[in-house]
Amino acid sequence: MAERIQDIARPLDAAALVRLLPSPPRLLALGEPTHGEDALLDVRNALFRQLVEQHGYRTITIESDCLRGLAVDDYVTRGTGTLDEVMAHGFSHPWGPSAPNRELVRWMRAYNEDRPADERLRFAGFDGPLEITGAASPRQALTALHGYLAAAVDPALLPCTAQTLDRLLGADDRWTEPEAMTDPARSVGRSAEAGELRTLAGDLVSLLDEQTPHLLASGSRDAWERARLHGRTATGLLTYHYWMADTSPGRMTRLLGVRDRMMADNLLALADRGPTLAHAHNAHLQRAKSSMRMWQGPLEWWSAGSLVDARLGGEYRFVATALGTIRHQGVGTPPPDTVEGLLYALPDDPCVLDPALLAGALGDPRPAPRVSPWFGYAPLDPGHLDTVDGVVFVKDMPQP
Repeated sequence: MAERIQDIARPLDAAALVRLLPSPPRLLALGEPTHGEDALLDVRNALFRQLVEQHGYRTITIESDCLRGLAVDDYVTRGTGTLDEVMAHGFSHPWGPSAPNRELVRWMRAYNEDRPADERLRFAGFDGPLEITGAASPRQALTALHGYLAAAVDPALLPCTAQTLDRLLGADDRWTEPEAMTDPARSVGRSAEAGELRTLAGDLVSLLDEQTPHLLASGSRDAWERARLHGRTATGLLTYHYWMADTSPGRMTRLLGVRDRMMADNLLALADRGPTLAHAHNAHLQRAKSSMRMWQGPLEWWSAGSLVDARLGGEYRFVATALGTIRHQGVGTPPPDTVEGLLYALPDDPCVLDPALLAGALGDPRPAPRVSPWFGYAPLDPGHLDTVDGVVFVKDMPQP
């Protein structure tokens, strides 16, 4: 079996990856099985550079706050701010201190120097302004959307004033209450003010859509696209807060689903702009239903990747990354009877494999999934090979 797998593995580069695909997709998604490992981000950076130079890709998007990411995009496209500033404020979760992320932003800025606007690389976050512990206030997104429309359309068309929004929003700490994630009673999401804001946000988004011809004729497409992003984020955040205040058994499933739906909407908007590389956890990009265990038990929801795939079909391709060891987290050499154990014996690192050929080499029944001793790492499920377009394998995560 190991010899057969060795025959189908190829050293990883963009050319080898693209050869696995029937045609270059509008959205190429590269997943990772854990967060915070620089070695995986180095692989991402190398692939993106090759995709830019050899295959015409112009955008990279990562699992980070979509609103914060606007500052990074301004820096790489126009040189707004400094590298230190955008690394400190342009990322969430927090990814900013990461050396590979810094190198990515530095390289993109250098690449864009002296290039015309239509050839410049673009950066985007595609996650909402969300953390596992809660969600941001909708203030930034709502006020930006309102301000854009107020400057461009007849004031009589606006459903409210900026002062009305400010009154309804109140203090931001009402929205960011840290106890609300585990105690729905602490959430403001079903208050009368929040309900009115949901109505107004929907009306503002509707007005934005209704006025599209005028807005594009009188302003830039970039400004219009940002207004659409602010609209998606405002309505998404208000929906998220609504479900934070819910007390039903479906509460956490809905919260996970709303987050990935927000991700999917952002990915679809980026794909409309041109070929894009997306990088995030495998669980957010896979076609199969995602699952996790939280304090109330197991949960399942449809990932951003599954939602995007339902819309784009063959224009969406997902490549899952598997890895061998994360010794500093107690993840040692993989057992030889697992997929990771078989791939660990291969000479090329990193390497890429055709999932259909890999499934054939594994035989039937396929090996059981590897069991992770650490909650932060999700092994590759051999049962999902039929739903991925490529498998990247990276052997070892160096000590941080």
